[in-house]
Amino acid sequence: MKNKPSINDVAQRAKVSITTVSRVINNVPTVIAKNRIRVEEAIAFYKFRPNVSAQRLARGQNNSIGLVMPGYPGIFHSFYAVELIRGVGHACEILHLDMVFHITNGLNPINVHNVGGVIFADVIENRRQIEAALAIGVPCIVINHKMDDVDVAYIAVDNFNGGAIAGDYLVSLGHQRIATITGNLNTQAGNQRLQGFEDLLKKKGLPLRKEYVYEGDYSRRCARCAAEQFLKLPEPPTGIFAASDEMALEVIEVMLERGLRVPEDVSIIGFDDNPVCLFGPVALTTIKQPLFQMAENAVRHVHALITGKGAVKKKTIFVPELIVRESCSSPKP
Repeated sequence: MKNKPSINDVAQRAKVSITTVSRVINNVPTVIAKNRIRVEEAIAFYKFRPNVSAQRLARGQNNSIGLVMPGYPGIFHSFYAVELIRGVGHACEILHLDMVFHITNGLNPINVHNVGGVIFADVIENRRQIEAALAIGVPCIVINHKMDDVDVAYIAVDNFNGGAIAGDYLVSLGHQRIATITGNLNTQAGNQRLQGFEDLLKKKGLPLRKEYVYEGDYSRRCARCAAEQFLKLPEPPTGIFAASDEMALEVIEVMLERGLRVPEDVSIIGFDDNPVCLFGPVALTTIKQPLFQMAENAVRHVHALITGKGAVKKKTIFVPELIVRESCSSPKP
């Protein structure tokens, strides 16, 4: 045949209805044996391949999961982004789902009609996209952003507590001149890590000095600028909390380039627990957030909504964990 064989061709050759062909394709047990044999022979004759999307729609189910991630410079070099993609992809493989990846600027509408559910990785200027998906009944979940004012499930780490843990550890070592390089303050995570860190220092009687706060964006570039700026101060900090491991690693590089020792001269703590932090010149002390597990759980949640099977938990908050390595110590007397 010149044209691609259709389900009509299969039905005509097997001398059955299109409905019967569809039932055979979908393994419906009510088809009588002789009809099933004829349909299978016709499928083999035409080498017919059913439309997977059509099959799913016929069953009232779409097994594609959309992963929507705000775009930012260096996204594919970001541990955060890669871990979420890896976790979503792994869970989709286990559950036999398809993943559709979409990078958004937050301004344009996204097509959610071809997926069974959507995972939004953070919310940065794309709140309307979430509200639009919810409005038409698409199962959704948000990762790394608490949304208590919208009826949507979310999975996040307690970023406020994570910032507090970082501050408390540096204070416990005896540091008093403590600085921070924030994450992007347009993100909830960046804001809450700064708030938790600042609040902890206030409680310990060490208010965060203005010159010890550098507004960053999670990138190595801004971390280098921050480190160089801190070193120019009359009283450089002896402890630095960087809101991502990428930034913390760059700060270590700058300190070593300037002939300073880490942690003897400057203690540095990050956030993420990127495995690469084990293999640098100084193993990085950090705050762990379980990104891979968060991504896997998000897929299972959306799958449960699609299939109507399994328990659905609306809000999941992971507790961050302090991972102590080599980059922090007590300041020099």
